[in-house]
Amino acid sequence: MFTSSLRAPPVECQRGISRHLAPILASCHLERVAIVHGTLRANVQSVVEQIRQSVVVVAQIEVHDEPSLPALERHLQEFKGLAMDGLIAIGGGSVLDMTKALAGLIPAKHPVLTYLEVVGEGRALEQQPLPWIAIPTTAGTGSEMTKNAVIDIPDAQRKVSLRDPKLLPAIALVDPALTDHTPKAVTLACGLDAVTQCIEPYLSNKRSFLTDSLVEPVIPRALQALHRLMDQETSADRDTLAYTSMIGGIALANSGLGVVHGFAGPLGSVTGAAHGAICGALLPYGLKANQHFAEDPIVTQRLEQIADWIADIFGGLKADAFDTLATWIADQGITGLASLGLKRVDIRAVAIASQASSSMKANPVALPLEALVSVLEEAL
Repeated sequence: MFTSSLRAPPVECQRGISRHLAPILASCHLERVAIVHGTLRANVQSVVEQIRQSVVVVAQIEVHDEPSLPALERHLQEFKGLAMDGLIAIGGGSVLDMTKALAGLIPAKHPVLTYLEVVGEGRALEQQPLPWIAIPTTAGTGSEMTKNAVIDIPDAQRKVSLRDPKLLPAIALVDPALTDHTPKAVTLACGLDAVTQCIEPYLSNKRSFLTDSLVEPVIPRALQALHRLMDQETSADRDTLAYTSMIGGIALANSGLGVVHGFAGPLGSVTGAAHGAICGALLPYGLKANQHFAEDPIVTQRLEQIADWIADIFGGLKADAFDTLATWIADQGITGLASLGLKRVDIRAVAIASQASSSMKANPVALPLEALVSVLEEAL
């Protein structure tokens, strides 16, 4: 007999849901809000205008870079003393993570480092966070479904998490229409992140029956959708990737990740490269390393299944599937970690730093340091 559990926020996943915000805002009892958004494209501006017609907006900030400790502390100072009863995030993973952190830390009693993992005390939030609504405009991180916000600590060259179950949004509104016509490079990076966040929980040593049932049918559909979107824009494939991102967020929050995301934090801080591009550059080589060292027959079988899916979609032999995927990713524009800013001299330090990450601890195989170094060298 097995036991399994799942934690996720309320979610509405429906094309066009972002055009009908007024009743949702009313159901959340929000009257005075701060808006955090990314680039004000026409569809994002339309959502902002709807919010302004429904509630009082006391502040509005634009976020483009992944959240850093200095930026977070600056925004906390800007919001200090403002009378608000919630926040609304409209954007990609960086926007959602910044909003999540602000929601948790505006009411907090202590400095930011008190609550950050690794570089701080990792203390649980004493106060209830401000309620916040997540409206993602990219299909990648699944941050709308998770309890952690990733914060870059430039002085330590590390990315760490603010993590607390209370940080889940009051509701996540996933409207695939907001991702339509996303530029190809962004679609590729975000899509590979979303796929990785389904593959790694599928292999994780913390996997469960419930997360398996969510991610297993999604992985081949997501690979197929991403493959097609590199050639043509289709709303059906945008819908699939938005759903994949959401499912990946649920899965990673409940079953953890693995070697790719174990590297992603240190690499993101050292290189400044986009998280999704790092995941894309690493995914085939992380799969190869796990295949080489795996002893658990379930993990071995699942790696074989992933190779089957890749061969069916991208062509080539099953035995060469992970190399085929690496070649396709490079052909689409993510040509390796060197192009993202990783220097060979930094490889060993990144490998050592990655060993302490929570994601690496969920990898199905405890990869030795030299294997981690080899993954980075292959992905260079």
